[in-house]
Amino acid sequence: MSDEFIEASEGTSSEEVLLSDRIADLVEYLVLNIVDDPDGVSLEVIDGEDSSTIEITVAADDVAKVIGRHGRTIKAIRTLARALAARLGTSVEVEVLG
Repeated sequence: MSDEFIEASEGTSSEEVLLSDRIADLVEYLVLNIVDDPDGVSLEVIDGEDSSTIEITVAADDVAKVIGRHGRTIKAIRTLARALAARLGTSVEVEVLG
């Protein structure tokens, strides 16, 4: 085993990584179907001890679409992500970066 793999896997089990990846896949699917520029979408998953954070980066023209009127769209995305996380026994936060 390489040293890089050992350092990357310390503190997180492969199961936790898979759970956060499943949630990120759901968020990515939802966001890709909302935006006009799917090539401008990127997600970064930051795994913590107790929870994960998914940071969504979209093109400047698509930020308003992802957030929605009065924040309703991003609230719905967060609700779905949290529901899946609860079902998988973890917690997650979703943030939009312009």
